[in-house]
Amino acid sequence: MKVYVVSGLGADFKVLERLEFPEHCEIVFIDWLIPEKNESLPLYVERMAEKVDVSEPFCLLGYSFGGIIVQEINKIKPAEKVVILGSIKSDKEKSKFIRTGEVTKIPRVLPLSLFNDRAANVYSVVRKLFDPKNPKILQYFKVRDPYYLKWSVEKVSEWKFEENPSVIQILGDRDIVFPVKNSKPNYIIKGGTHLFPATKYKEVSKVLNEVFLL
Repeated sequence: MKVYVVSGLGADFKVLERLEFPEHCEIVFIDWLIPEKNESLPLYVERMAEKVDVSEPFCLLGYSFGGIIVQEINKIKPAEKVVILGSIKSDKEKSKFIRTGEVTKIPRVLPLSLFNDRAANVYSVVRKLFDPKNPKILQYFKVRDPYYLKWSVEKVSEWKFEENPSVIQILGDRDIVFPVKNSKPNYIIKGGTHLFPATKYKEVSKVLNEVFLL
């Protein structure tokens, strides 16, 4: 069974590389694409989904913004299972901070310069305040194209989606990006911050083995 995986916003596979899946799962990573100028989310998702082979059964797994993307892919290429890590199942689960961006449209007017490499370094310092045991934050943050980052922040804030009850949601109980209090996840990772797939990989791997063996 192929499991197509999309990582978090700006992140590559390294944030998920220590996760272990059942032996029958073949993991296929879908790399982030740089959005075309003013590209809509549906058109972007179609391009991301091109790698998904529908000639055989498959599953989808997404982390953070990747969780949003795989749910959108599932609408055009239905999967056997959809699993999201540190992500939300509908716009109703957005945090107050993200909702503020949606209402005020602030992400749309933010300058591209705010998403440069210097900003990424500042981001890493801030993240360490919440993940002090994980010094490798910039190692995960690989896709730093300013337009991609600005576009992604806009799309997260604007995202509208009706919950699909079959989606399997795994959240960390200390996640400040997508707080567990806003959701009713299938699984909760104790002590898990937003980077829990990297910091709590043993606990997450145990859950994934349960999920993909069902």
